[in-house]
Amino acid sequence: MSYLTFIQPAEAFKNLSNPAYRFIDCSYALADKSWGAAEYKKGHIPGALYADLHEDLAGPVKPGASGRHPLPAKEALVKLFSSYGIDAGTQVVAYDSTSGFMAAARLWWLLKWAGHDKVAVLAGGKPAWQAQGFPLTEEIVTPAPAVFTADFHDELLASADEVLALDQNGSCLIDSRTADRYAGQNETIDPVAGHIPGAISKPFNANINAQGEIADPLALKEYFAKDFEKGNTVFYCGSGVTAAFNILLAVHAGYPFPKLYAGSWSEWITDPKRPVA
Repeated sequence: MSYLTFIQPAEAFKNLSNPAYRFIDCSYALADKSWGAAEYKKGHIPGALYADLHEDLAGPVKPGASGRHPLPAKEALVKLFSSYGIDAGTQVVAYDSTSGFMAAARLWWLLKWAGHDKVAVLAGGKPAWQAQGFPLTEEIVTPAPAVFTADFHDELLASADEVLALDQNGSCLIDSRTADRYAGQNETIDPVAGHIPGAISKPFNANINAQGEIADPLALKEYFAKDFEKGNTVFYCGSGVTAAFNILLAVHAGYPFPKLYAGSWSEWITDPKRPVA
């Protein structure tokens, strides 16, 4: 059985020794770039590798031109996934050390973009794994490399120019940041506050409870229903990370894979000619 959106801890544990599975720890904290690697070394799912959001899951920042987490170069991603031992038959399980799923969803999206469908996010992340009594280890393993064959789906991307040209009568633009940042309040991350004109606020964390549990697919289906009525749905956030989680939820609910404006708000505001609401 393949898992394409989420996998529950009990199902993941059953496959802990399955050589066709690859667990990847994506622990990340926005305020401390070193926290994720330290958290991984402190204890991770046995056999799990580590993916750093800044070093592995994002490309170099181009000041004044790119967002905070640009997409990695395609060649770099192929090399990374090959080094992780991922081939066409590998079931990837991505997880975070918090229940926010941000970086794990980024890895999920990158693999889907690269044409690898068999990837899922661990529901509840490492906290849910621990709560169910499943083991952690400090042992770090190095897998045998594989040949990752990519088939990039660039149709999943929307550029800034495409977003600027969106027809609101036939498209839906969704801002996945928290509601206060969408409203231009408490903006402590980016130098300009506000949102892209015409965007609808759908905070990435609106469907996660305090225990890290996500809403069921029927509730998610209803949550995104009006957003997919127009047929062309584009998600963005601050830097293309939390929007990937909203896309994960939408796909989990059964909607067709929407587009991501990967540069997102932090790229949008690098050009003063682009409108801000």
